[in-house]
Amino acid sequence: MSTAVQRPAIEAAQPGRGQRFRSGYLRRAPGIIATISALLGLLSLLGALDAHERFRVHAITRVIPVPASAAATAVGAVSGLLLLRLAAALRKRKRRAWRAAVVVAAIMTVAHVVRGVHVGEAVISLVLLILLVTARLRFTAKSDPRTRWFAVLVFFQFTAIAITYGLLMLYAYRSRLVGHPSFWTQLKEVLASLVGGGGFVNIRGERFDDILHVTLFGFGLMTAVVVALLALRPSEPIARLSPMDEQRLRELLAKHGGRDSLGYFALRRDKSVVWSPTGKAAITYRVVQGVALASGDPIGDPEAWPGAMAAYRQLVEEYGWTAAVMGCSELGATVFKRECDLAALALGDEAVVDVADFTLEGRPMRGVRQAVTRVCRAGYEVRVRRVRELGPEELAELVRVAEAWRGDAVERGFSMALSRLGDPADPDCVVATAYHDGVVAGVLHFVPWGCDGLSLDLMRRDRNADNGLNEFMIAKVMEHAADLGIRRVSLNFAVFRDALERGERIGAGPILRAWRAVLIFVSRWWQIETLYRFNVKFRPYWEPRFISFPSTRDIPRIAIAALEAEAFIVRPHRLKQLLGRT
Repeated sequence: MSTAVQRPAIEAAQPGRGQRFRSGYLRRAPGIIATISALLGLLSLLGALDAHERFRVHAITRVIPVPASAAATAVGAVSGLLLLRLAAALRKRKRRAWRAAVVVAAIMTVAHVVRGVHVGEAVISLVLLILLVTARLRFTAKSDPRTRWFAVLVFFQFTAIAITYGLLMLYAYRSRLVGHPSFWTQLKEVLASLVGGGGFVNIRGERFDDILHVTLFGFGLMTAVVVALLALRPSEPIARLSPMDEQRLRELLAKHGGRDSLGYFALRRDKSVVWSPTGKAAITYRVVQGVALASGDPIGDPEAWPGAMAAYRQLVEEYGWTAAVMGCSELGATVFKRECDLAALALGDEAVVDVADFTLEGRPMRGVRQAVTRVCRAGYEVRVRRVRELGPEELAELVRVAEAWRGDAVERGFSMALSRLGDPADPDCVVATAYHDGVVAGVLHFVPWGCDGLSLDLMRRDRNADNGLNEFMIAKVMEHAADLGIRRVSLNFAVFRDALERGERIGAGPILRAWRAVLIFVSRWWQIETLYRFNVKFRPYWEPRFISFPSTRDIPRIAIAALEAEAFIVRPHRLKQLLGRT
């Protein structure tokens, strides 16, 4: 009796099938709409290459004094390019992109209906318009902060596509060309057509001539309008770590910096920061390729982490970014999963050496011991000091040689690199310098890990120095650690250490062996195996580190963003200038 009475109430409280379907659709709507936009844009551009079509758009000729087919082709091509450009922003739920897409979809729908052909494209554009209107509440994300240099980037993108389109038209219909004009002559014809000119190439048939020139002029006109709007809008510079935020982070690190060895790297000045409401915790991040990439655990009191994570989640949703955290601890990954619904994947292990247990004695340390003995006999000596103990001239010399010894054109590192040496704001950092006959031969730079730890930031040496110099310097740091009040030292991060270690064991399965083979192959460029082999020499204990991400489909994007942040993928300097990243 009781169950029969309660069942209707329970069923009434549950959402209906239609409501669940609508909720699921709205959740996936941005991705669906972005896919349809890209498909329609591509179809429109390909359709514009078919100059033999007979469009029935007589009404347009009353407004645009050119043949109707040319006007229709221009509308389709320009609209297709815009939709392709907007698709990525629609996937990120950008409000401005939604407004632009509604206008473009409406224009394309009317154009296709008036034509009376290409019924498939007309249906797709109408469906896109309906989806955009019904899912309008999902598109709430703000535009990414940009400088006015972004307008220059868009100009080059649109111009490149327009030139490619024009050259393809001339190539596809080369039978319409009088004679055999050279590539450069055709290129001049396309460039002139973008601004309403032409005449470098003689074309048979007025219809194809009108289609080519009106379409290209439409590309040029659209490019000018879009670039003007981007250049005239208020400039929003890329955020940097402000002096006030840096000071607040230092205060948190003074209280809680001993909890995470990556904490001090939050003071990189090319990061932004988001704070918990109480100010007792913060998350530092950098936006790369639409990914809000954080590194390590939040800074501050773990009890205040949920507040900082809530602010981070709100910021990510506000701008339509993808949330991702590199190198967080197991505790950090657990809290990010609970508060932000981010899945976790083991990224690798951090090598930590306990100073009290470190010794060069014993068979396991034979390799390091032999290297240290060999370098010591060669006449090298090492000095270990705090940065505040070094004079300005010596610091300037260390910066100079460290830059000269850097093997790559750019400074690598993001999650475990400070990217500065000898800054007056970092007096507690530790520098180990190796000398040979009075000349600097190697440099190690460590950042503080709380009040009794160090975390390796930079390791450089003269390429002509003896092998084993890095091992010698690290051994000397361990020897002087007690004098500095240091009891633990974090060395390099070993990516996928577990796979490298287990994959070489007898009995390892084929999948594990194959994964290890891939890691060894990419180590030719990214030194994955080399760093692992170097770390394991010092018999450290391993602290697991994780990467946190929203879903599996986001992993490729996050991986590319992480590789760019760590400078394993480097954009050309000019491109970074255009993006306002320098």
